[in-house]
Amino acid sequence: MNRPEILSYIDANKDRFLEELFELLRIPSVSADPAFKDDVQRCALVVKESLLKAGADMAEIHQTAGHPIVYAERTIDPSKPTVLVYGHYDVQPADPVDLWDSPPFEPVVKDGKIYARGACDDKGQMYMHVKAFEIMERSGGLPCNVKFMIEGEEEVGSSNLAIWVKENKEKLKADVILVSDTSIIANDVPSITVGLRGLSYVEVEVTGPNKDLHSGVYGGGVANPVNVLCEMIASLQDENHHITIEGFYDDVEEVSAEDRAEMAKAPFDIEAYRKGLGVASTRSESGYSPSEGTSIRPSLDVNGIWGGYIGQGAKTVLPSKAYAKISMRLVPYQDPNDITRKFESHFKKIAPPSVKIKVTPHHGGEPIVIPTNFPGYVAASKAMEESFGTRPIPERSGGSIPIIALFEKELGLKSILLGFGLNSDDIHSPNEHYGIFNYLKGIETIPLFYKHFTAES
Repeated sequence: MNRPEILSYIDANKDRFLEELFELLRIPSVSADPAFKDDVQRCALVVKESLLKAGADMAEIHQTAGHPIVYAERTIDPSKPTVLVYGHYDVQPADPVDLWDSPPFEPVVKDGKIYARGACDDKGQMYMHVKAFEIMERSGGLPCNVKFMIEGEEEVGSSNLAIWVKENKEKLKADVILVSDTSIIANDVPSITVGLRGLSYVEVEVTGPNKDLHSGVYGGGVANPVNVLCEMIASLQDENHHITIEGFYDDVEEVSAEDRAEMAKAPFDIEAYRKGLGVASTRSESGYSPSEGTSIRPSLDVNGIWGGYIGQGAKTVLPSKAYAKISMRLVPYQDPNDITRKFESHFKKIAPPSVKIKVTPHHGGEPIVIPTNFPGYVAASKAMEESFGTRPIPERSGGSIPIIALFEKELGLKSILLGFGLNSDDIHSPNEHYGIFNYLKGIETIPLFYKHFTAES
């Protein structure tokens, strides 16, 4: 189908498209918190019904040991290519709720943006595919077969989806995987993500005395686990912001000067970057720009740290325990399991004898690089050029989608990361939002991908 037909359908139905998304956003499908288990189930049912209404031949909910997977398909001709769409309907916790300007699960539109948890990551971007599918079905313009695999555990590591994929390879046979869970450089600078960093996520526990102590009676005589933990974390990077874990960089891909020069052509306004984040300066590994530090170099960050008394007023306590959650973003060819082992070994090695250390690994994922010379990428590039009026820039992302590497390993399929969010959309943060322009532009572009992919295949 052609672009004018797509735009005409969107214009006639955009209010409905928005209201249907708002319905999804009102469901607090937080996969990490068991208190929201029923809401996650309810959200899966809404996704299933949406796919059936859009024109799927069949849609079903597959229960797992955790949260359910929604699977649907539409076959028009077995001899034609098949696109497998992946997305997720689960969302991050809304905490801290008091930092939101409006309730996180009551979508609000301000300045052309939808504010709600999951607006961009990933309900808004996932639902673009449902509406694009509807447009193609209603207009008789679906040029090939399509399958949908929408999960409810992406935000907690996709472990049950990994099992399900391995058990359903025949069901999931396709020619390419299409994913919208990434971003573009700007609304007037389209881009396609061709690289994702991997992830190693751990929680550490530091134990000192066998109970909380009076900080006056014992302070200065007994090691404070919070103090020790802070010292240990500080030592994980040197003055050049180089990670000090032994062997951490052994397998890091060194990007050539020529490739770095090409990447540097992507627009990047350092002053606007600082202003948007409210910081006076940036901080990257020595020798690398902020955009390189978030794409082609690994990183280590504390995601949360706690211990002792944090209530109102004062309580002079020397805590027994201190905790932190730490994520390490990885680049080709680092292995997340190897990095987790190296972190645990290093962290225990640097601990003073006054404390005991426990390291608990959480989820992780492998880094991925996507070629730009296969039919899926070519089709995505042509689709974006047609809808935006300018050719998209291939760009590596600092984020991680751990399941993408597993798709390639188990299904033998490349993924196209055709995202429409912006880095400024505050995903995982209070006041997450997604531009109405971006939502509708995705719905416009996706049918064009199908058209070009069918022609390229």
